[in-house]
Amino acid sequence: MSTKSALDDVVSKILVWEEERPMEAVFFDVDFTLIHPGPTFDGSGYQSFAARHGLSVEPSRFTEAVCVASVELDSSNDNIYRPDPFIQYAKRVLVEMGASGSALDACAREIYDEWATCQHFSLYEDVRPTFSDLNKAGYSISLISNTHRCLETFQNHFDLSAFVTAAVSSSDQGYLKPHPSIFHEALRLVGVPAEQGVMVGDSVTHDVSGARQVGMAAVLLVRSGDVTNRRDDGVPEIRSLVELPSLLARWPVELSASE
Repeated sequence: MSTKSALDDVVSKILVWEEERPMEAVFFDVDFTLIHPGPTFDGSGYQSFAARHGLSVEPSRFTEAVCVASVELDSSNDNIYRPDPFIQYAKRVLVEMGASGSALDACAREIYDEWATCQHFSLYEDVRPTFSDLNKAGYSISLISNTHRCLETFQNHFDLSAFVTAAVSSSDQGYLKPHPSIFHEALRLVGVPAEQGVMVGDSVTHDVSGARQVGMAAVLLVRSGDVTNRRDDGVPEIRSLVELPSLLARWPVELSASE
């Protein structure tokens, strides 16, 4: 076989693979999938917020307080984006840490506002290499986030703009995941049908179930290794984003009974 024939054969195989590839677009959750909060939002950070408002809290109670307060984030039945559940969550954390007084609302509001500031967060080390690999493989990359953070600012701050095709935040779009409309909007912006999109995130309720109800595929990211929100049947699970490119390359994935 001549060099030209061999090259034509390789190109032909690549084109066939691209035509048959079931997934064209990868959609990512942001918080705790791509970024994680720094000390501003741990026990000592809440203590600093409280002190600025004349409140007293016990930092050692932070972890338990977060567990108790998490119910506040599930208080919306219609999935319309409102600041209130997030502010009530911060307030509940403060209360469970021992705070009381008229300054609670103002302190909780400041915590909510500061959550949108990128400087308080760090990018997970596996994000940029994974985005680069997906980009080289021809996938489009987009973001779907339950946030009031400006996602354009987020992309610029973490130097991800070159990889991202589209981004939809719940505060701009109007609905929180798992509402179908936020997924439909992201699919519309990218220009792919639901069956060619896969959602990657750390929440079964918001990311996995939300995506699957509109016909998208999903991958559950479990960074901690502690799976407290078990995945839906038929959904693959990864511990790091570096596993994602090879997972997509062999899609659809056959899950073992133990997974």
